Amino acid sequence: MRFVIAPLDVVKIRLQLQTHSLSDPLSHDPTKLQGSPIYKGTLPTIKRIFREEGITGLWKGNVPAELMYVSYSAIQFTTYRTVSMGLQKAFEDHRLPAAAESFIAGASAGAVATTATYPLDLLRTRFAAQGTEKVYKSLRASIREIAVNEGPRGFFQGLGAGVGQIIPYMGMFFATYETLRLQIGNLELPFGSGEATAGVIASVIAKTGVFPFDLVRKRLQVQGPTRQRYVHRNIPEYKGVFKTMQSIIKNEGKRGLYRGLTVSLFKAAPASAVTMWTYERVLRLLMSMEEEKLKV
Repeated sequence: MRFVIAPLDVVKIRLQLQTHSLSDPLSHDPTKLQGSPIYKGTLPTIKRIFREEGITGLWKGNVPAELMYVSYSAIQFTTYRTVSMGLQKAFEDHRLPAAAESFIAGASAGAVATTATYPLDLLRTRFAAQGTEKVYKSLRASIREIAVNEGPRGFFQGLGAGVGQIIPYMGMFFATYETLRLQIGNLELPFGSGEATAGVIASVIAKTGVFPFDLVRKRLQVQGPTRQRYVHRNIPEYKGVFKTMQSIIKNEGKRGLYRGLTVSLFKAAPASAVTMWTYERVLRLLMSMEEEKLKV
């Protein structure tokens, strides 16, 4: 699944890092863009990357992304389940409302998983941002160069935006998902269950709500000594989450905070559907196995 949607991830990152305004007449003047290409829409961007960088250009950053998603999912759901059970034990008879419990558990799971896998996320972004010029020759080389030239902090550029995004995102996602699942979980809907549909709706709502933080995170992840060597060579120097937001709004307008939102939703919605559908079935299987052990 991750391998199939990898090109959409590259497209999203390229759009998010594009700093000029397409509505500005000067944006069509190549002398004003400092070598930054103009990407317009998902399909034109895919075609341009394919034409200029070849088919492999659409899978740049896929290795660290695969490692990140496997690790992230394991940490996320383990933490979510652990926090949920902890809250139930802590409050016992005075149990929290389902939405509140899901929000707290989801936010905690997101924060822990994001922090633990953040270096892989940063590497994914930097590789996807590379154009025809290779900034890093390999995954091992990238780790070595960042460690030498930027130090340990270099692997966590933009972590504040990442945590600032994921806490409300996972909170909103699981709260919305659990609410919808209870209402439509038994209905015969696409994918054979309302759980997948609930996952899609929850993903769209949560992703749209926190998308500006996702964009800011990408802009901050490419800061450092290699900033002007990526496919977009005119990325400004940013410092801090809110100062970055202010700069983007000032120079690109409020729409600048939502570059790549459409392709992001197109990518995230089906992935969330499959993830939650699988999660619910694995959870039921584990619970049934636990019940069988208790009977014995």
